[in-house]
Amino acid sequence: MILFRKIKPKYCLLLLAVFFIFPAHAQALQSHTAPEGLYVHQLAHIFFIAALCYLFWDIRRSSFPEKGWRFLQLFCIFMLLWNIVAFTGHWVGDFILPGDIIQESGYLSARMTAPLTPTKLLYYFTKLDHVFSVPAILCLYLCLRSLYLGAFKSEEEGK
Repeated sequence: MILFRKIKPKYCLLLLAVFFIFPAHAQALQSHTAPEGLYVHQLAHIFFIAALCYLFWDIRRSSFPEKGWRFLQLFCIFMLLWNIVAFTGHWVGDFILPGDIIQESGYLSARMTAPLTPTKLLYYFTKLDHVFSVPAILCLYLCLRSLYLGAFKSEEEGK
């Protein structure tokens, strides 16, 4: 904590400005040739699933009474579902041929070609992963808000 107190805000703003001015030097992306990038990405989903399962189990085991902890459990469930859908989507994506999806004028105008197969339909539905990720982020926000307000309230009562 002492290290962070010594950093001046103007240096943080300077570093942020450098990243905006020279984005190529941020090294934000690391491209890999196929298939090693996909393997690492899929392993990350598996480890994230394991971490979410452990967090959910630990919260249940500890039986915290506050409402914020229930929101954190919901976050774990939604993110677990998101990970399963994303993992499946990446896996099914290997079976989709380049001609199966036509992009006439960009990404937002993509459509699938006929005939619709079970693989194509599964790929389509796994691209709807925001159905799980958006509620997960909302639950995380509600969790943090609830825990913060609870801590603030107990601090005020202690004064």
